[in-house]
Amino acid sequence: MLSDIKAIADKIAPRLLEIRRHIHSHPELSGQEYQTAAYAAGVVSSCGFHVQEMVGKTGVVAELPGSGDTSKVLAIRTDMDALPIVEKAELPFTSKNLGMMHACGHDVHTAVGLGAAMILAELDCQFPGTTRFLFQPAEETAQGAKWMIEDGVMQDVEAILGLHVFPSIRAGHIGLRQGALTAAADDLEILIYGESGHGARPHEAVDAIWIATQVVTTLQQSISRTLNPLHPVVLTIGQISGGRAPNVIADQVRLTGTVRSLHPDVHQQIPDWIDKIVAGVCQAHGARYDINYQPRVPSVMNDPVLTHLVADCAQAALGEDYIEWIAEPSLGAEDFALYTEKIPGTMFRLGVGFPDKTNYPLHHPQFEVDERSLLAGVVTMAYSAYQFWQKLSGH
Repeated sequence: MLSDIKAIADKIAPRLLEIRRHIHSHPELSGQEYQTAAYAAGVVSSCGFHVQEMVGKTGVVAELPGSGDTSKVLAIRTDMDALPIVEKAELPFTSKNLGMMHACGHDVHTAVGLGAAMILAELDCQFPGTTRFLFQPAEETAQGAKWMIEDGVMQDVEAILGLHVFPSIRAGHIGLRQGALTAAADDLEILIYGESGHGARPHEAVDAIWIATQVVTTLQQSISRTLNPLHPVVLTIGQISGGRAPNVIADQVRLTGTVRSLHPDVHQQIPDWIDKIVAGVCQAHGARYDINYQPRVPSVMNDPVLTHLVADCAQAALGEDYIEWIAEPSLGAEDFALYTEKIPGTMFRLGVGFPDKTNYPLHHPQFEVDERSLLAGVVTMAYSAYQFWQKLSGH
């Protein structure tokens, strides 16, 4: 069957390139993927899938029913949204939508998902369950998976597969890791309330800006002394706003940022830990405070069994030299984690790095992918889905 999958992949290779370049040229932001969704729906509809549009607001669900118990479902998720970035990569198919760019490779993800769907639809076999493709919106804002789940896409799902491009891995190679792949990511807002006063008489006021700087410094210092150094936490304050005039002591400051962590127990402790530190600083200087801590997504936890299934499939399809085991998790976030919270799943890294030129990181305006990666991603995904059903049926 692997030879059949490879033969179909080679046959559709020009079409895959066309799909990827079309999507790259027409990026759409999170929650606005109307044309991308319609395009994806058109491709899978032409392959005989049962297609439902406007799922999770702008998402698409495409199902390939099997011959057995169709209540058993394997889900394959790809995300479709782009970023608000002005593209600076000089490509013949560069973004036609000013200020928008597929700088995170979701155009490749969508093309791989569509390619895998095309292959599975053409295989001369019947799976013992339903294969459900999820073309998800709004991954970049960590909302799309939540929207899709709320619309019922996880009903009867036994397992889920996903992928993400990685420019530091060479094109054609597959990166794998069992356990934590990405970090839990939360949003943080801290409001500091002081007392306004004249800049010439600071002793008569409570300087919210000065206290806010103490809060930021104490939070950063406390990470290394009050949290377990074996369970890393990264806290970044990305915005500080406050004050009305150069000679007026500010009575209110707003701090906003992000908190990343890997260990589940530490993740649960972080809100109380932040509250105690902010409370201590503010009480010492006569200020008040409010904290708004919003969990966004947990860690992507790759199921060991599914991860080794994908590893075996990638090795059989591409060769042992094209498999890379990832030693450390990323502190980036991925709302694929909302699916793996509910059922077993795994996400693999698809190498897209060029061997002979600069590989810019994700979210960079000059980010590019080596398109030779497309076939590796499509064959790995399609063969993994095939083998999942083979193992489930006892073959």
